[in-house]
Amino acid sequence: MLPLDRMGTAGFGLGLLALAHVNGWPFPRTGSQAIADAVAARFRELGGEIETGRNVTSLDELPQSKVVICDVTPRQLAALTNGRVRRRWRYGPGVFKVDYALDGPIPWREPEVAQAGTVHLGGSAADIVEAERAPSQGRHAERPFVLLAQQSLFDDTRAPAGKHTAWAYCHVPNGSTEDMTQRIDAQIERFAPGFRDRILARATRTTADLERDNANLVGGDISGGATDIPYLLKRRRHTTPLKGVYLCSASTAPGPGVHGMCGHLAARAALRAGDPSFEG
Repeated sequence: MLPLDRMGTAGFGLGLLALAHVNGWPFPRTGSQAIADAVAARFRELGGEIETGRNVTSLDELPQSKVVICDVTPRQLAALTNGRVRRRWRYGPGVFKVDYALDGPIPWREPEVAQAGTVHLGGSAADIVEAERAPSQGRHAERPFVLLAQQSLFDDTRAPAGKHTAWAYCHVPNGSTEDMTQRIDAQIERFAPGFRDRILARATRTTADLERDNANLVGGDISGGATDIPYLLKRRRHTTPLKGVYLCSASTAPGPGVHGMCGHLAARAALRAGDPSFEG
């Protein structure tokens, strides 16, 4: 097997997908914030400092340093470098997301589905093809392909006793303002009759809401760019034309996912360039 920094982008992504389907999609107890907290704690143990709540509009605002690693997409990098770094980039479909508070577990028609923390709802192969083709053509699928997480079935920190939470999203055209709540509800109800009766409350997030909270989610794209083969290959570069400036976001290899490899490979790129800040 090739070392991780030499594996092909698409190959690494397919490997992650295969492992997830064979062994299950893992998730952190108490929520994804636990991952960020653990990484931050380790970074501070090593002497690092973290500053938040500051909007940086140019790299010129940063303290002088030999290495800068940017966790942004190409659009943000162009702005941060005052146009000195530009990369042609196409963003993928956006996402419409719903968070649910439920009066009980989702009543799946097939009991086995309740054994999965993450569920993909699509119906037939033709249904899935149409649902995913629609956003790329600027349309909204009537029966969207829905990714749903029901983690409170396995993590009792996520809901009060006897209650449950779930979240779901579907793809929509980039920058869409369409409310997909009813279509997502209907798709879940299709496979879990009685689901609507268990909804206590919902919170929805459009593509604009997502981008407002995180500028990397351009048009609601949670993958850092298009995920077709040409753009998966374009993600290989972690270096930039500026000495000491690297890119480590999901817009680089191996692409989106909670795996940390984009940062790892950006750091390896800095090491290969001989940046002294990474020696040892």
